[in-house]
Amino acid sequence: MVEINKKKYEIGVRRFNAVNWVGAFNLYKKETLRFLIVFGQTLFGPIVTSVLFLLVISLAFGEERANVLGVSYIQFLAPGLIVMQVIQQSFAHSSSSLIMGKMMGTISDIVSSPLNSAEVTLAIILASVTRGIIISSISILVFYFAIDLRVYSFSILILYLFIGSFLLGAAGFIAGIHCEKFDHMATITNFFIVPLSFLSGTFYSIEKLPIILQKISLFNPFFHIIDGFRYAVIGNSDGPIFFGFIYLLLLSFLLWIVCFYLYKKGYKIKS
Repeated sequence: MVEINKKKYEIGVRRFNAVNWVGAFNLYKKETLRFLIVFGQTLFGPIVTSVLFLLVISLAFGEERANVLGVSYIQFLAPGLIVMQVIQQSFAHSSSSLIMGKMMGTISDIVSSPLNSAEVTLAIILASVTRGIIISSISILVFYFAIDLRVYSFSILILYLFIGSFLLGAAGFIAGIHCEKFDHMATITNFFIVPLSFLSGTFYSIEKLPIILQKISLFNPFFHIIDGFRYAVIGNSDGPIFFGFIYLLLLSFLLWIVCFYLYKKGYKIKS
């Protein structure tokens, strides 16, 4: 009678430390290369859109440009246009990554990989952050030569850019897990992400709104992302900068916890 070596069939032990740095980095690298390969669509497309917005509005206003928050309207508008694209593209990256993986069946490669839920969620979300940072960096450089755009505080700019991209990357992760088709994703993008990015102070100061809408805007995370980034560029803001950062930080952590929980439970991933 053949004896079975029980040790040979024991459940394996994770052969990494607390974090699988190599695996997480390679997933992040794969996600980053996914949008870099088609940079014309994922990077230059949003930048061209922002430039066209700025050009059309600049021509429409002509030489009569009202001052907003102590600067010309075009200088006020430029940071909002940059952040609007960062918001939309950060959301688009993580959401499209998940929904494409589910539709093409490649999501099983990530699920079966030696990566835990925290490593997977953070790798995909940080790739969204990278996409947002690249878009904003190139946009600032382009706008600098177009309208002599200056940066008031690089530290605040980096903080708000990172936390804003992270927040939308996490939101996109949740949407990508929940949606089953690109039609479902288009509904969320067209009826929530795009309108909120347009109606959160991109084109106007909330001082022009009624008092009740000004107070409601203070709880809109999109407004704080745009307002904080604008403050980093022009040195003036519509809302409280410190409150905005803490609010975005807490909301980003909360959304990441939701991402972690949904992926760990295999929500709409595992059959």
